[in-house]
Amino acid sequence: MPKSNILISSNGTQRKVETFLYFQAEVLDERRWEEWLDLFTDDGIYWMPASKDQEIGEGQPNIFYEDYHLMNMRIRRVEHPYAHSQAAGHRTSHVISNVIIQSEDVAKGEVVVSSRFHMLEYRLDDQRYFGGKYTHTLKTVDSGYKIKLQRVDLVNVEGPFDYVMQVWL
Repeated sequence: MPKSNILISSNGTQRKVETFLYFQAEVLDERRWEEWLDLFTDDGIYWMPASKDQEIGEGQPNIFYEDYHLMNMRIRRVEHPYAHSQAAGHRTSHVISNVIIQSEDVAKGEVVVSSRFHMLEYRLDDQRYFGGKYTHTLKTVDSGYKIKLQRVDLVNVEGPFDYVMQVWL
C-alpha cells in the first residue's frame, strides 16, 4: 500500500465518516446483521487478504473475499436455528480509531478512508482478540454512505486461528 497523506476536509466529511464507522461497529456488536448488510452497496465487497501486501482479491488466496450475496448467505447460515457452531452464541466489542480520510472524489461521490480497529470476541468461555487496519471505499448516498469495499488487514494475518471466523471483524 502506498504511503498516504492526511486530507483535511472542510465539508464535515471527517465527522460523517467517523459516525458511519462507529455505527457499523455498533450494529455488528448488537448482531443486527440485516442492518449491517444494508450498509453495503449492491456490488459491495468485504475482503480480508491473506497477506498485507496483497493488492487484489479476485483469483488470489484470501481469508475471505465476499460480495453482497455471500455476506447475505453467511447471515442466513449464522442465524439458522440449526447452526450448531452458533449455539453458544458470541459477543463482540469493536473499537474504531485513527480515522483518516485518504481521498475524497466529490464528482464520483467516493471517499477512501483508513482506520485502526480492535475487536474482542467472547465465545464458548474463550476470548479472541483481533486488531488491524480497515480501508473503506465509501459511496455517498442520500442517507449518508454505503460501503463499496471494506478491506481488513489483520496485524497477525499469518498467525493461526483456533476456529473458523464466524463473525465479521
